Amino acid sequence: MRFYNQTHQFYCGIDLHARLLAICIVDQTGTVVLRRQIPDNQQQLRELLAPYRPDVVVAVECLFAWYWVADFCAAEGIPFVLGHALYMKAIHGGKTKDDDIDAEKISRLLRGGNIPFAYVYPKGMRETRDLLRRRNYLVHQRAALITHIQITNAQYNLPPFGKKLIYAKNRAELKVAEHFPDAHVRKSIALDVAVIDCLDEQIADVELYLKRTVKVEDPHSYFLLQTIPGVGPILGLVLLYEIHQIGRFAEVGDFLSYARLVRCQHRSANKQVGSGGKKIGNAHLKWAFSEAVCLLIRSCPAVKGWQARQEKKRGKKKTLAVLAAKLGRAVYLMLHRKVAFDVRRFLGA
Repeated sequence: MRFYNQTHQFYCGIDLHARLLAICIVDQTGTVVLRRQIPDNQQQLRELLAPYRPDVVVAVECLFAWYWVADFCAAEGIPFVLGHALYMKAIHGGKTKDDDIDAEKISRLLRGGNIPFAYVYPKGMRETRDLLRRRNYLVHQRAALITHIQITNAQYNLPPFGKKLIYAKNRAELKVAEHFPDAHVRKSIALDVAVIDCLDEQIADVELYLKRTVKVEDPHSYFLLQTIPGVGPILGLVLLYEIHQIGRFAEVGDFLSYARLVRCQHRSANKQVGSGGKKIGNAHLKWAFSEAVCLLIRSCPAVKGWQARQEKKRGKKKTLAVLAAKLGRAVYLMLHRKVAFDVRRFLGA
C-alpha cells in the first residue's frame, strides 16, 4: 500500500458521481474552507478551484468516472491523486455516510498523508487498454453463446458435433441450426449462430486495429513479450497494456502482488492467521498470466518436463501457481532489462 505524503496549502477531496461532484477543501490546519456540490461541469470546477490554485491538490476515489477529472487536472497543472477505493473503504468507514462526509474524509486523508493511491493510467494508451478490455468482453460473450449451443444439444440428447463450433467454417459445414429437429429450438440456435457470426466479424476488426495501434505506441515491448513461447499477438497486447510502464513497480514483489500472483499472508503475534487480498490487484493481468503459463507448458518441452517433476511434489494446482509467479518475475526482468525470454534462465538451468 502506497500513500500520498506531499504537503500543500489546500487539500481538495471530491466525492465523484456520474452527474454530481461533492467537493470539500481543507487547509493545512485542517479547517474546512469550502464545502459545495456542483454538476460535473469543467468550467464550474475551474472557477471553484481558482482561489486555491497556487497550491492545491485534488483527490478522488478510483471509480468509473475519474478519467475526465484526471485529464482536467493535467490540463490545468493541478496535482491529482487517484485514491485506491478498496483501501480507502477500510480506512474511512464511519457510522454516518453521505456525499459531503465522503468528500471531507477524502480531503482529510489527503492532508494527513493517509490516502492510499492507485496508478493514474495516462491519457492516450488508456483508451487503447479499454478497447482491448472491450474486445475480451466480446470474446467471452461469443464463448457463452457457443456453450449455450452445446448445452442445448446435450439437453435434447442429440449426437455431439464432430468439430469445434468456434470456427465459422465448421459451423457452416455442420449446419448447426438444422441439427435440431424442433422448430422453436432451431430458431433459438439460429439466433445464437447469427450473433456469433456478427461477433466474429467485429472481433477480427478490432484485433486488426489493436495490432496496428501497438506498432505505433510501444512496438519494442510488444515484440519482447511475444518471445515467450505460447504468447501470441493478443495475449501480448493484454500483458503490455495492463502493465503499461514496468518502471512504476519499484520491486518485483510489487509487480507480482499487482498481478495477483502471490498469496497475501495475515499474521498476528508472530503467527499466521490466514491469507486474503485475493481480489486486490489487476484481474486482467491475473488471467493473462494464467493463460500464458498453460500455453508455455504446451509450447516448451523443457518447461513441461519441469512441471511434470514439480507436480509429484506439490500437486498440479500449486505447481501452476508457482510457474505463474516465475513467469511474472521473468516478465518483470525482461521489460526492465529490455531482453528477450530465455528458457534456460527461466528454469534456472
